[in-house]
Amino acid sequence: MIGLLLITHETLGESLIQCACHVLNKRPMQLLQLGVAAGDDPSDLLPLAHQMLQLVDTGEGVLVITDIYGATPSNLAAKLLQPGKIEGLTGANLPMLLRAISYRDKDMETLLARATGGGRDGVLNMLKH
Repeated sequence: MIGLLLITHETLGESLIQCACHVLNKRPMQLLQLGVAAGDDPSDLLPLAHQMLQLVDTGEGVLVITDIYGATPSNLAAKLLQPGKIEGLTGANLPMLLRAISYRDKDMETLLARATGGGRDGVLNMLKH
């Protein structure tokens, strides 16, 4: 199973995980989060991020999910990426995380497509849907 690591601003990652646990009625395995606080030095967090990758990776790779492209969490995540082994997505939202949890028993390419689709398709104008 592909591991999941959320690297987000402050407590957003933990909040998304808690919401996913509520929806799924369980805490998924191989799922961790690293919250980046305003005063954190990203270079200080890099060793911790590497350790967390090792904890969730059982040999099938890791998907790293961040909130905003170009912000400190995604810049930290970018230093971890290895094509085909450690991939990354930005724009974290609950539909994206639920899709990632649901499809991580597939290959990385399928997981990336499904998680991206879940994040995108989860944004709807409620009055027009």
